[in-house]
Amino acid sequence: MLTKRSLLLAAAAVIPLIGLTNMASAKEAKKLGLAVANLQADFFNQIKQSVEAYAKEKGIEVVTVDAKGDSATQVSQVQDLITQNIDALIYIPAGATAATVPTKTAKAAGIPVVNVDRNADGAPGDTFIATNSVASAKAVCDYIAKQAGGKGEMIIIHGQKGTTPEVDRSKGCGEALAAYPDVKVVGELWSEGWHQDEGFKLTQDLLQSHPDVSIVFGQADALALGAAQAVKVANPGHKVWVAGFDGDVAALKALKDGVFDVTATQQTQGMGRLAVEAAIKLVAGETIPAEQLQDATLTTKDNVEQFIAKHP
Repeated sequence: MLTKRSLLLAAAAVIPLIGLTNMASAKEAKKLGLAVANLQADFFNQIKQSVEAYAKEKGIEVVTVDAKGDSATQVSQVQDLITQNIDALIYIPAGATAATVPTKTAKAAGIPVVNVDRNADGAPGDTFIATNSVASAKAVCDYIAKQAGGKGEMIIIHGQKGTTPEVDRSKGCGEALAAYPDVKVVGELWSEGWHQDEGFKLTQDLLQSHPDVSIVFGQADALALGAAQAVKVANPGHKVWVAGFDGDVAALKALKDGVFDVTATQQTQGMGRLAVEAAIKLVAGETIPAEQLQDATLTTKDNVEQFIAKHP
């Protein structure tokens, strides 16, 4: 006959076994897929390097694919990653078109998805890691409008239409300009891939129609550098303030040299590490926030040195 003491001893013996069983069943991330939009862009390349370096520290393999800006290519690449038995997918959509397909494909295979920089409307990842582009773009446009004396003609060179950063940066800049009724947006054009040559061509086209422009907002540093080049070629005879966004390494050096005037430096290294941490937690079955927005730092000639020395 079991005494009360015997029952307690038996229960005590079982508890450690339960703990060991739970520990054994918690899955560990061994291999991650990293689907990047376009490694020609410094911003995405920095995130790639951060993901791979941090995963290596954790003993995790990373299989990286580059869509080179093409959504159809990315869909095929993610399908291939899934056949390689990845434990989680870190996903930066190549564009708004077909952005939901890789997320749906991975989730159908039981693979958690960490979206970085861009989310997929209608099929978001398990978590979304990005810069708070609305707040940061608002700060950039507020700064550039103040520098221009709160008045003047302005043009905007947008990023890829419909992508999360393009939509959010447009919204943030619009919120800032609401406080400057004497700043008139006289022209807007959209790039297809956020490239510097697009920034040059689009700005050149707009300056031909609007020679009195004194403010340019390029929604990425590459676009801003192209815009600054177009302004130099146009030689308008008056100061044109040029703003960017991202904090690309080459752009930070150009900012120091006075090529353009302001940007928002994103935490690319931090976002890469955070993406790996999120993937590890999701694979282990932990619950994490659906959205993890990071701050960017308004960067001018006065504070750019620190980010050239060490990118956040």
